[in-house]
Amino acid sequence: MPHSIVRSALFVPGSRPERFAKALAAGADAVIVDFEDAVEEPLKRQARDNLAAFLQASPQAAVWVRVNGPDHAEHDADLRFCADQPGVAGVLLPKVETAEQIAAVWRGGKPIWPIVESAKGLLAMEQIAQARGVERLSFGGLDLALDLNLNTGSAAAAFVLDQARMWLQVHSCAAGLLPPLDGVYPVIRDPQGLRHSIRHAYDMGFGGALCIHPAQVPVIHDALAPSDEELAWARRVVDASAQANGAGAFQLQGQMIDAPVLIRAQRLLMLK
Repeated sequence: MPHSIVRSALFVPGSRPERFAKALAAGADAVIVDFEDAVEEPLKRQARDNLAAFLQASPQAAVWVRVNGPDHAEHDADLRFCADQPGVAGVLLPKVETAEQIAAVWRGGKPIWPIVESAKGLLAMEQIAQARGVERLSFGGLDLALDLNLNTGSAAAAFVLDQARMWLQVHSCAAGLLPPLDGVYPVIRDPQGLRHSIRHAYDMGFGGALCIHPAQVPVIHDALAPSDEELAWARRVVDASAQANGAGAFQLQGQMIDAPVLIRAQRLLMLK
């Protein structure tokens, strides 16, 4: 799976080192060792030690790290840790609200997935998306709902959150970023709800989602898998394009095929 295709990004608590290997074996496209919300305050430093020991024993492993937020006492130490560890592929930056916060992370030289999860983050999204080092945006819908005082579960709350998702996608495209990731679906044993949630985000242009349990990974992948009919159509388009001798547009079974349609077909084939 190319690094640009991330359908699932699985969190594992930094305070549970016995779960690191299991998370990497769960089939997710990315594994995120969490130093933030999933780790109790007294165990923040221990989480770094846990991951350091694991990466030393497993030099082939590559993980992302969700560091503590910019206002947390352990933030700077988390950033130094990530910069020094070859096994840390990149940094999830929670509670991001300024481009300056991203610049501090980028000094470590690792790609960044900012998590937009506050009103201030929404207002600064253009600067966040354009900041150096940002690879893709991710959505913190649960925290954003709390910050905006939304009535979670209501149609009105869903409407507001979809407006935020739209702006993540708009700014991602404008900045040339990889497709954003939706926030976690908090109910672990609800595959139908998760499937609906991830298809909804995908239809809005998102590439995948953050997730909190290995059981969610195959559900997400299955929800995003193109149907046999879609794959057959995509193969016909790509094959016809190869035979069109560089034509900018051509017809296939009565449908005009131009660059956007060809790109859509190529993207579907990458998801198979």
